[in-house]
Amino acid sequence: MPKKTINRKEKSGAPPWMTTFSDLMSLLLTFFILLFSFSTLDAIKFRNVASALQTVLLGQTNPTLFEEEMPEDSPISTPIPDQVETEIQEVYEQVRSYIQEQGLDAQVSVTKEKRGVAIDIKEKVLFDLGRAEIKAESRVILDKLGDLVNEVDKDIVIEGHTDNLPINTFQFPTNWELSAGRAVNVLRYFVENKNADPSRISATGYGEYRPIASNETNEGRATNRRVNILLLVYGTK
Repeated sequence: MPKKTINRKEKSGAPPWMTTFSDLMSLLLTFFILLFSFSTLDAIKFRNVASALQTVLLGQTNPTLFEEEMPEDSPISTPIPDQVETEIQEVYEQVRSYIQEQGLDAQVSVTKEKRGVAIDIKEKVLFDLGRAEIKAESRVILDKLGDLVNEVDKDIVIEGHTDNLPINTFQFPTNWELSAGRAVNVLRYFVENKNADPSRISATGYGEYRPIASNETNEGRATNRRVNILLLVYGTK
């Protein structure tokens, strides 16, 4: 009796699910490339996103995708170009020279920052404690600084800062309002009395949340109560 021949159809190629999986991987790769190209990444946010994706794709949260933990205050940021650092140095030298020529060393200090050059004015120079009205005797200082603001062709941000002692008045419910009010009054003085261009100057209040000294001592709190005039070289206001 002849044997029956069983015709088995050989299967070849990748299983159907592999196509869907490959598309998913391609989309994820595209997502991260776009995310990186659009903006500066924050290390903590990036790590959280990666951890969430790891949980979904691998079904676990450990071990982490990153072999080493990154410090929370260490953002992934684009290095400042050399030409920007050179320009910041040039503006710094211009401002320092002006401050010395005008005899303002005792009232203000000048520092370099990532975004530009900051002129730091202590609270006692401009304001009474807990108030935002510019003292009459300090207007001569603002007049000189206003001339400098007009001389340097950069956008300007006026930043108000306070210590951590709470304030609760009808005019200033919190330190946010006090710091913002002081910054706005300095801005208005430059615009209304020194004809500064309103389109290139802005004001912001940080309250107690960007201290440069300890708030545990009177000296530290006095240092934190300040107004900064930031001359922007890198970034936007």
